[in-house]
Amino acid sequence: MPALDLTQLAVGQRVQHELMVVERVERKQATGEPFVVLTLGNATGRVESAPVWADKLAWAEGAERGRVVQVIGDVSAFRGKRQIQITSPLRVIPDQDVRLDDFVARIAEDPERLWDWIDRTRLEMTSTTLRGVVDLFFRDDVFRERFERTPGSVVGHHAQIGGLLKHVVEVTIIAKSAARALQANVDLTVTGALLHDIGKVESYVVDRGAFAYTTRGNLVGHVALGCLMLTERVGASSPPICTPEQLTELQHLILSHHGAMEFGSPVQPMTAEAEIVHWADEASAKGNDMLETIADDTEFAGGGAFSDRRPWRVGRRVWRRSHDWP
Repeated sequence: MPALDLTQLAVGQRVQHELMVVERVERKQATGEPFVVLTLGNATGRVESAPVWADKLAWAEGAERGRVVQVIGDVSAFRGKRQIQITSPLRVIPDQDVRLDDFVARIAEDPERLWDWIDRTRLEMTSTTLRGVVDLFFRDDVFRERFERTPGSVVGHHAQIGGLLKHVVEVTIIAKSAARALQANVDLTVTGALLHDIGKVESYVVDRGAFAYTTRGNLVGHVALGCLMLTERVGASSPPICTPEQLTELQHLILSHHGAMEFGSPVQPMTAEAEIVHWADEASAKGNDMLETIADDTEFAGGGAFSDRRPWRVGRRVWRRSHDWP
């Protein structure tokens, strides 16, 4: 049976599929009666269950985070949000009978195609110093494997296996084009774009089928971790691959890419290349948020051209066009 597309659920649709328990929340009603709400997911996305009330709590026994369960139920809507009304006990699938990776969201693009683009871009760099810095990471097969498996975020833009790889390619394409148009240093801009999110490799992990923060990701954050990773690898290069002054400018590209302190950057961009990388990062992240929100049928449960509410990823109602542009 093909995977259930959780972004295309229709009210009244019958569900009889295997889904992963992404989250289990146990709560109590005002009367003190307990109930359970499950977040269920697969490679296409996530959806919440309707509450499993006290008289049917046994139906959710064993449905713990990271377990795959056979779900039988119907799609309903509550306050404009679609959910699955479970109509029979969940059957927990033995771990040995499932591959959790099959239930984790992943990019539709072929990673090899994205890597080919990155490698061609590296080869086009004319600065041997900057290409050497980029190669400290992108010629390392172990790093490449981790990079390809890392999501772009835990929940939000590019929150998929391969999401970081896709995001970095988008940022680099945008930044490179802008640097050429503005006559900034193209190789320096490309270096900043390729390296700006390397800290996410140390910040995010796939934990029991869900994306989560590592201890370092929580305590240090991917912006600072990226700067530390760059500093360590450059420092270990022999002979030194760049001067201390050059390293400082590269550190600035990473540390400033969120644009402002309130958004996670300890410093604001102070060079043209840093400014370009920041806005390229914003364009990729915000564009992805908008495109995925517009494509998500659960945001248009009322059937209108405008979303039923303000989706949290974009903070405003969005419009889905009904016409084509041939």
